[in-house]
Amino acid sequence: MRLLDTKSLRLKEFVGDRMPQYAILSHTWGDEEVLFQDIKSHLSLTWKRKQGSKKVRASCRRAALDGYKYIWIDTCCIDKSSSAELSESINSMFTWYQSASVCYAFLEDVQSLERLTDSRWFTRGWTLQELIAPCDVRFYNKNWELLGDRYRLSPQISIKSVRGLLGEVSVSQKMIWASPRSTTRAEDLSYCLLGIFGVSMTLIYGEGQEKAFRRLQETILREWDDQTILAWNYSYGFKGTEYYI
Repeated sequence: MRLLDTKSLRLKEFVGDRMPQYAILSHTWGDEEVLFQDIKSHLSLTWKRKQGSKKVRASCRRAALDGYKYIWIDTCCIDKSSSAELSESINSMFTWYQSASVCYAFLEDVQSLERLTDSRWFTRGWTLQELIAPCDVRFYNKNWELLGDRYRLSPQISIKSVRGLLGEVSVSQKMIWASPRSTTRAEDLSYCLLGIFGVSMTLIYGEGQEKAFRRLQETILREWDDQTILAWNYSYGFKGTEYYI
């Protein structure tokens, strides 16, 4: 796992049990995100002119103020040019969020608490596991002002803290959580659910939305004795109980 030093803004690799405490960022992608290749090149400072650099630096400042030397940010801590690394990272992502000491949910399109659930963050597939997995989720507005944590804001958030209880939640209930959400890439509608269902799967971008979801269904059925997954189709649509076996 690669982490970003909150002071030097340099990446450092950690393996096995040598993991330090770290913060983690949850956000939605925008224009000109800071990528792994940008951070890797220490001599080039051009990435600091990217629009996404403000988000990186602000999250690093927040983590440093909270006493964390390291933070994980998906845009720049994963080398997405490597399909093997991307696949491993996506299969590990739920665990990484679960192991983080704190998760900062940055809502760049929200100013006030009253508009909390209007944020695009609540419509994206990937942020579902980022809401559920961490022990501590803190929501920040566009100016990095604290709106509250997951516990305090639970009346406004449909999914309350279920950390440690996912095994007791039915497959169908998890699909209900996922159903209003969307992803940019078709296959990610399935891949973003791997950690929530506690399964791993090879990523095959280009296989299409339907094949990816069919593989997810087969993987879930091998792991869990819960056939309610068969009541859902690849676009998160409920097909009805006649599709149960």
